[in-house]
Amino acid sequence: MPHHKRTELLEAATAFCDSFAQKKPLDEILSHFSSTDNIVAYEHGLPELAPFLGREFRGREGVQEYFKIISACLNYENMRFADYIVDAVGNRVAVRGTAKFTWTATGESWDEVFAYALKFDDEHKVVSYEIWADSGAAYLASKGRLKELGN
Repeated sequence: MPHHKRTELLEAATAFCDSFAQKKPLDEILSHFSSTDNIVAYEHGLPELAPFLGREFRGREGVQEYFKIISACLNYENMRFADYIVDAVGNRVAVRGTAKFTWTATGESWDEVFAYALKFDDEHKVVSYEIWADSGAAYLASKGRLKELGN
């Protein structure tokens, strides 16, 4: 496998993640996705815990809806990414992120470590965006109950 493919995937993943860390406009974030309708965003978790969990957001409109729901529910600061793992054969990149999240309706915040699994097409555009995060903290914050745990 040519080294340049690994480098290109790492650069594409870093640019995608940096667009979040820098709080770029939605259009710029979406520009990292493939232009085909066969794209998906999926955040793992029980759908009963938050409106953005446990369901596939398919196609450009679906992915846009995912980000709109996220931005309506959450704010974040100090987002950072590290430990990129590149699978050049499968066009995949995994990455660990950290940030301080705030549920906007309650103002409750928590520090979180999360992970992304990104799959890219041959043009190094995202076709699959999977997220694993602390859905329990998000749920408690949405109910105004995170403080009960001493955070």
